[in-house]
Amino acid sequence: MYFKDIIGQEDIKKRLIQSAQTGVVPHAQLFTEQGGAGAFPLALAYARYLNCTDRTETDSCGHCPSCLKYNELAHPDLHFVFPIISKKEKKKEVCDDYLTEWRGFLKDRPYFDIDNWLDYIDAGNSQALIYSKESDEIIRKLSLKIYEATYRILLVWLPEKLHPTCANKLLKIIEEPPQNTVILMVSELPDLVLGTILSRAQRINVRGIQPEDITTSMISRFGLAPEDAKHVAHLANGSYLKAVEAISLGEENKFYLEQFKGMMRNSWARNVRGMKDMADVLASIGRERQKNFLAYCQHLIRENFMYRFQSPELNYMNLDEAGFAVKFAPFINERNVIDIMDELAKAERHVTQNVNAKMVFFDLSLRLTVLIKR
Repeated sequence: MYFKDIIGQEDIKKRLIQSAQTGVVPHAQLFTEQGGAGAFPLALAYARYLNCTDRTETDSCGHCPSCLKYNELAHPDLHFVFPIISKKEKKKEVCDDYLTEWRGFLKDRPYFDIDNWLDYIDAGNSQALIYSKESDEIIRKLSLKIYEATYRILLVWLPEKLHPTCANKLLKIIEEPPQNTVILMVSELPDLVLGTILSRAQRINVRGIQPEDITTSMISRFGLAPEDAKHVAHLANGSYLKAVEAISLGEENKFYLEQFKGMMRNSWARNVRGMKDMADVLASIGRERQKNFLAYCQHLIRENFMYRFQSPELNYMNLDEAGFAVKFAPFINERNVIDIMDELAKAERHVTQNVNAKMVFFDLSLRLTVLIKR
């Protein structure tokens, strides 16, 4: 990953480049984003630039020994920590056990989220974490002598997934870092990161990508017509991942949309059998996807409410979603929108708390039968 590969974010690129050039490199930095804005590729491009031996004013050279190793994500002084699924029977209990998959996953995928990673490793319904055992690996790696780089890099993706034991060990390292060690963390939910880690890391807020940068990217990378690219950039709302989804509605989003339609139709028709069948389906998809589905439902309720104001610039729906909104939007109004959003948020909270998923979704459907007819 090079700075040139990252869409937009020119101000942050300049800041990171200046940090490397002046040698003022904070030993702990936290890149935060809401998803799809480029925090991880920025952190990885920065790590490469820090250790490039022939860097230019704007980017890494791409041909020095360090860059060649970074091309394969196999530099001996670059260490990754990321959420995994513990599989004791396959002896996969720490991040290094997944290193081959991780490198393959990152190879052609500069922008991604946790769902992409879980699909790649066939996680099924399991929840990914950075387990307590990883803390010993982190300490071991950082206690070794630096092989050849100027800076040893520890890149932690999603520190909010750290087991408390691991988070506390990482805090001790941040407080007393080994010489020339730089810890780069990339978070999408910084409020869930250990507070003492937050207070000791320099925070870099990666805002959503500007619409004009997404528009340019859609034209150059996918050959979209300018007007179509502008529409996609509007739907993306700062996220490259959402822009790509808007071009071709992914299987995941198709599934979520169909489940949303079914839920609302069952509730309107008071189809109890349909509600039960849907609860069974949603209970089988795993906790992370259940939470994503409920977040998606909240997004669509908001969009359908705004649809009634006939202001396209306020809407962020793709064509399939907008097609359903034509008939559904009239049922979302000032009398029920807040209560429906509250019920969806409550269901999401219950899923997070590991309440029985069948009960959560069946109960939600029952409550919607009253609300949707207000």
